[in-house]
Amino acid sequence: MDIVKLTIDDKTLVVEKGTTLLEAAKTIGINIPSLCYMKLEDLNFENKPGGCRVCVVEVEGRRNLAPACKTVCEEGMKVQTHTVRVVNARRTVMELILSDHPAECLTCAKSGECDLQTVAQKLGIREIHYQGEQSHYKGDKSPAIIRDMDKCIMCRRCETVCNEVQTVGVLSAINRGFEAVVAPAFEMDLDHSTCTYCGQCVAVCPTGALTERDYTWKVIEALVDPTKTVVVQTAPAVRAALGESFGMEPGTLVTGKMVTALRKLGFDYVFDTDFAADLTIMEEGAEILDRLSKHLSGDKEVKLPILTSCCPGWVSFLEHNFADMKDVPSTAKSPQQMFGAIAKSYLAKKLGVKREDMVVVSVMPCLAKKYECTREEFSVNGDPDVNMSISTRELAQLIRNANIDFKQLTDEEFDNPMGESTGASVIFGTTGGVIEAAVRTAYELYTKKELKKVDFEELRGMDGIRQATVDFDGLPINIGIAHGLGNARKLLEDIKAGKSTFHAIEIMACPGGCIGGGGQPYHHGNVDILKKRQKALYREDAGKALRKSHENPFIIKLYDEFLGAPLSNLSHELLHTHYFDRKKKIEI
Repeated sequence: MDIVKLTIDDKTLVVEKGTTLLEAAKTIGINIPSLCYMKLEDLNFENKPGGCRVCVVEVEGRRNLAPACKTVCEEGMKVQTHTVRVVNARRTVMELILSDHPAECLTCAKSGECDLQTVAQKLGIREIHYQGEQSHYKGDKSPAIIRDMDKCIMCRRCETVCNEVQTVGVLSAINRGFEAVVAPAFEMDLDHSTCTYCGQCVAVCPTGALTERDYTWKVIEALVDPTKTVVVQTAPAVRAALGESFGMEPGTLVTGKMVTALRKLGFDYVFDTDFAADLTIMEEGAEILDRLSKHLSGDKEVKLPILTSCCPGWVSFLEHNFADMKDVPSTAKSPQQMFGAIAKSYLAKKLGVKREDMVVVSVMPCLAKKYECTREEFSVNGDPDVNMSISTRELAQLIRNANIDFKQLTDEEFDNPMGESTGASVIFGTTGGVIEAAVRTAYELYTKKELKKVDFEELRGMDGIRQATVDFDGLPINIGIAHGLGNARKLLEDIKAGKSTFHAIEIMACPGGCIGGGGQPYHHGNVDILKKRQKALYREDAGKALRKSHENPFIIKLYDEFLGAPLSNLSHELLHTHYFDRKKKIEI
């Protein structure tokens, strides 16, 4: 390994050749402010256009100040990060940026989480000496994401994550000079583009230019409506991240406190999406075994590998980019939509509530879920199975608005019958978790033998593309896993080219899976937060008395009383779906 020796703020250090000054300074505890720069280790995301110039430093022997995010360390280099000249330059740059930025901090959805606001505070900006015309752009409000480009600072983070990590290609820099902005082609709205609503652009945006569509007030309106029965479901990844919004350590499990808070907010029933995740495994696992059995018996028409279908961002990506493969994924709905369908049929009947008088709210780590519950196929006579979806961040805001002291809450249990779950359902929230849960059930259903070791370590990790072979009592099952849509694209292209040897593939749109969803508390570029959330879910799984979906007693009861069996006619009607060709065609 080639190394270089240099001095930063009179501290001598040795770093690997190719290291930037920004990275080197971090290793010795020196914080250099930055705006456009962001790097997520292990997730192949790095944005360093060097455009904002907030990270400039003074390098001995150089006439101009150097951007620390772009300048590579050299042997013998002497660097000063906080001289009067450097601080003055940073303050001037910040004042120029702020001079073309709306002064709406008090009402901005990103207030308190805004990197621009944070850097301005650290630099002590109290007045802006540069006044003049401000740029204005048309607003864009989709079912999941709101774009307010008046607040865009052209950091290009969203562009990088959309194009290089997710390979969706919706966002790019358009126009020049004062009119330059990041937007879809032809400045079309997101809901007219190929956007998947994965929300990763929102997760990395340093300002309020990209935020989620807020449905909290609609939730409040439902809660105070005496004619409505309001039920809530909470996704597995939410419990591993919600505590961060209240100052708790990342990876702290707050399941019981979350249930208590939801009851205090006024929900009539507090249920767990994990119940529906167990249900998903019953349907998806049965579908995997059905296709596999046909394949082994010589059926040349069966579609393998089967692809998981729990992630609406990934499903949208398939429909827009690989519509000719829409018969390859499992037809099983996502846990969110399965929950809604069962709640407004089985549960509503048990409670004696009319379907239209039940409001189902989901709390999700994902912004694509907001779009998913608006899809027409997930409604009956115009009444959605899931009425609205809010993010983890939105739930935190509801709790704060109600003046609930979250940290002091006691732990309570979910309501039944749709609150019981197994460890298999909990790990749906991380990359590799869905397929591991499926394998636990599919193994026992196929072999008729007990699976004694339920932890499939070979399916875990954070590598973007992973593969493993699981032994089904002498039958090798080849598993593929991808998180991040750019990695999904690689596996899908292999399938199209006839190169894939997998029997089943799990795909999640967001890096890390749902733990890194676009609706989770902001990570601000710290990938260790995602790793801690992941470990938390595996801890909850390990602590569960039941760890296989088919052992959930309330799932067994649901089939006995209502559905009949996995893949039955009623199961197909309520729990399965179909996909559409959404390729955009431009006619000239």
